[in-house]
Amino acid sequence: MEREAAEPGYWDDHQSAQMKMQQLTRLKDTVSIWRGMESGSKNLVELTEMALVENDTSLLDELEVEAQELNDKLTREEVSLTLSGPYDDRPGIVSIHAGAGGTDAQDWAEMLVRMYCQWAENRKRPLNVMDLSYGEEAGLRSATLEIGGRHAFGYLVAEQGVHRLVRLSPYDPNNLRQTSFAQVEILPTSEDDPEIEVRSEDIKMDTFRSSGPGGQNVQKVASAVRLTHLPTGIVVSCQNERSQHQNREFAIRILKAKLLARQEEKRAREVADLRGERSANEWGNQIRSYVLHPYKSVKDHRTNLQSTNPDSVLAGDIDKFIEAYLMSQVGE
Repeated sequence: MEREAAEPGYWDDHQSAQMKMQQLTRLKDTVSIWRGMESGSKNLVELTEMALVENDTSLLDELEVEAQELNDKLTREEVSLTLSGPYDDRPGIVSIHAGAGGTDAQDWAEMLVRMYCQWAENRKRPLNVMDLSYGEEAGLRSATLEIGGRHAFGYLVAEQGVHRLVRLSPYDPNNLRQTSFAQVEILPTSEDDPEIEVRSEDIKMDTFRSSGPGGQNVQKVASAVRLTHLPTGIVVSCQNERSQHQNREFAIRILKAKLLARQEEKRAREVADLRGERSANEWGNQIRSYVLHPYKSVKDHRTNLQSTNPDSVLAGDIDKFIEAYLMSQVGE
C-alpha cells in the first residue's frame, strides 16, 4: 500500500527522490556529451587522414569548421567541470538596475536585458521575463529575468557587477559622449530549499497598476504586486504579467532567491571572521566596459579579455567573457 501524503516524512522523502533523479539525469547528460565529443573527434581524425592520403583539399574548409566547433564545445565542457558549487546547476535570476546616467543609463539597462535574452535564445535556454520597470522617457529602470538550462547560475554569476557603456548619447541634443552604468545582480533560484521559508504572516503585499514605456499605466486593474518581507525589509515587485496571481508567484520566487543569497552571504561572513579575513565590498566595482565611441571595444577588467566587435557582444555573444572569468577562478 502506498503511503499517505499526510504520513510524516513523506514529502521530505519525495523531494529527496526528485533531487536524486535530477542529479542522475544531469550525470547522464554529461556522459552523453563527452561520449559525443569523443565520437566526433574520432570521425574528424579519420576524415582528415583520408583527405591527406588522397591529397583532397576540397574538404579543408569543412574540416576547419568542424574542428573549431569541436574545440568550442570542448572549451565549454572544460568550464562546466569547474562548476561544482551547490547552486551552479540551478536557474539564475538576473536583475538589471540602471545606475548613474539618467535616460542613457535606463536605455543601457534595456540593452543589457536584450543581450541576456539573446544569449539565452542562442543557447536554447528557458527564459522568463519576470519584471520590467520602464523609465520615464525611454529604457528600463530595472528588469528581472529567470534563465534556466544546464549550469545556468554557474555561468551567469560571471556577469555579476557593474557594466559601463561609453557612446554618443542619442538623448543629448548635442550628441555628446555619455558614460552610463548598470548593475547586474545574479541569484540562484531557491527551488525547494527547506531552510528558505516564507510565511504568509511575514509578507506585506501591495498592489498597483503596471506601467509601460513613458510611465503610462497600461492596465485598469491593479495586477502589479509589491511584496515586503517584514523580518528582513527586503522588497520585491513584479508587474510584467496581466495576472496578479502570476505576478505574486514571480515575486515570491525572487524573494526566496534574495533570502537564499542573504543566508549564503551571512555564512560567508562568518567563515571569513573565523579565518580572520577581511574582504572588500565589491558592490559598485566595474567589471566590464563597452565602448562604442570614439573606438569600438568591449573589455573585461577582471581577465583583460577584449573584443573589437561590441555589436556581436551586445547581440548575446558573451560566452568567451564568461568562460575566461570562470577559468580565471579555478584554484582560487
